[in-house]
Amino acid sequence: MKVLVPIKRVIDYNVKARVKPDNSDVDLSNVKMAINPFCEIAVEEAVRLKEAGTATEVIAVSIGDKACQEQLRTALALGADKAIHIESDAKLESLHVAKLLAKIVEQESPELVILGKQSIDSDNNQTGQMLAALTKRAQGTFASKVVVDGNKLQVTREVDGGLQTVSLSLPAVVTTDLRLNEPRYASLPNIMKAKRKPLDVITADSLGVDLAPRIELVKVEEPAKRSGGVMVESVEELVNKLKTEAKVIS
Repeated sequence: MKVLVPIKRVIDYNVKARVKPDNSDVDLSNVKMAINPFCEIAVEEAVRLKEAGTATEVIAVSIGDKACQEQLRTALALGADKAIHIESDAKLESLHVAKLLAKIVEQESPELVILGKQSIDSDNNQTGQMLAALTKRAQGTFASKVVVDGNKLQVTREVDGGLQTVSLSLPAVVTTDLRLNEPRYASLPNIMKAKRKPLDVITADSLGVDLAPRIELVKVEEPAKRSGGVMVESVEELVNKLKTEAKVIS
């Protein structure tokens, strides 16, 4: 079974994002970048499937400028067999990404596509579902457990009311949630080996996808700063403030 794992280059989750002075976008200059945490979980799950003998090949793919090859090399160090870089300097939307990935799915014919449920920068939670629709594949989203049984896939999903288990026929698309696994760290020997693994580069234009923007980014602002709390002397005073000032109770 061949497994395709799309990954995204994002601001490291330990870094506080800054807004550009003109409010045009997030400032990425001199900022530490990393693999999107949900994508790391997807890579880990694919590698575990290979280690269990269920998968035969794990392919990592990323879309963006040349800098995202750093994250692809990390995926290779974590256990992926090869990587594909779709080179593009355009500001891509979820549908653009899904269409580009659909072209790679068409070329590589993986039985399973596993990707993070969302990226921590745009938080759209759209690409996996769009990719499943475009490729006409079964989908299991928000996965906290994945079990492969022949040509069937049992996916336990995290939903508002608890857990839901769905049975999918391969080929399928799965998006990962936080509790699916705990990603490993790349060891130094594997980092060195990753430098010799194949990384193919293709241009987004060569895939014949219309990348014209459909969404206009008007303004980016930091969240409003929270004001300090107020100490009250009694429950009666607290209730009075909730009624008269906060107006959250009547």
